[in-house]
Amino acid sequence: MQDDWQWVEAIMPQMVEKLTNRFRMLQGVANLQPVGRRTLALNLNCSERAVRTTTDSLADLGFIQMSVKGMQVTAAGQRVLRGLIPVMNDLAGRQQREQDLAKKLGIAHVTIVAGDSTAATGSLVGMAQATGQILGEHLPAGQNTLAVMGGHTMATLADVLTPALATNRQLLFVPARGGVGESPAIQANAVAARMAQRTNGDFRQLYVPEQLTSATYKPLFAEPSIHEVLQLIAHSNVVVHGIGQALVMAKRRKMTPHVIDDLTAAHAVGEAFGYFFDDAGHVVSKFPRIGLEIGDLAAKQLVVAVAGGAEKGAAIAAYMHLAPAQTWLITDEGAADFVLKK
Repeated sequence: MQDDWQWVEAIMPQMVEKLTNRFRMLQGVANLQPVGRRTLALNLNCSERAVRTTTDSLADLGFIQMSVKGMQVTAAGQRVLRGLIPVMNDLAGRQQREQDLAKKLGIAHVTIVAGDSTAATGSLVGMAQATGQILGEHLPAGQNTLAVMGGHTMATLADVLTPALATNRQLLFVPARGGVGESPAIQANAVAARMAQRTNGDFRQLYVPEQLTSATYKPLFAEPSIHEVLQLIAHSNVVVHGIGQALVMAKRRKMTPHVIDDLTAAHAVGEAFGYFFDDAGHVVSKFPRIGLEIGDLAAKQLVVAVAGGAEKGAAIAAYMHLAPAQTWLITDEGAADFVLKK
C-alpha cells in the first residue's frame, strides 16, 4: 500500500502531509491529555500557531474537546486513532522496519511506536499503549498469570491498562522478582498491584529485599507465604518486563562504588532480571534475587519486553542475545533507528 500513496499524493498534493499532521496532533493530545496548546507544541516541536490551526480542525470534526483543563480526545477521536494506526504504520513503512528489526535481533515480533521516549520531550505512554494492545490481542482466554517487573516503563503500562483486558479472562498479576531497592512506586510489587487494580484482576506480592547473601535468601524459599508466590511466578504463562542501562540501573539500586567500577571495567551496557551484560550479550555480573531468571523465559507462552529511546538502544540490542526467540519487543523509533544503523 505504501506505493499507492504516491498516486494519492499526485491527485491531491499535500493530502498525505495534512493527514500525517492531523494524526500526529491527535496522537499527541491522546498521549498528554489533558494538555494545553503550548505544552503540545513543545512536545511535538512545532509552533503554537500550527497546533491551534490543526486542533481547531480536529475539534470541529468532534475528535477532541476543549476545556479549562486542556484538550482531550473524545470517544470518536479514540476510534479514529485506532483505525488510523495501521494506515499510518503502513504509510511510514514502519511494518517493514519492524520486520527488519525483529530479524536483526533474532526474535519473533517487534512493534515500533513513534518518537524517542528518552528524549527531553519524549513519553513512555505510546509504548505503554502499544503493549496494552498487544496483551489485549494475544493473551489467551481463561486464566492468565502475568509476572511483571518494576521500573518507570512498567509503571506507565500499569496506568494505561483497563478492565477491557479482563474480558473473558481471569488475570493474576505477580512480581517477577523480589524487591529491587528503588522507589516504592515503581517496584514490581507496586506495579503488579496497580495492574490488578486497573483491570479488576488479582495480585500477589513478594516481600523480599534485594542484595541479600545466598546464605540469607535461600532459607526464605521455605517460608510458606514466599513459597506460594514463588510457585505462582514459576508457573506464570506471561512475562512483561523492561530493559535497563547497566550503570543507570546500578546507581538507581544504590550499588556500591566498587560494584559500579567493576561493571564499568567489564563494559556492561544493559541489565534485565538482575543480569548485567556487555554489548555482545555476555553476562558480566549477576546479582541474586528471588524470582524469575532469564533462563526461565524460554518456557513462557508470551514474553513482552518494553524499552525504547536511543539512549537504551545498546542495552536493547545486547539483551536480545539472551532473550528467548518468542520475545515481543515494544520499542520506539529512537531505539529502532539506533539498532538498525548498527
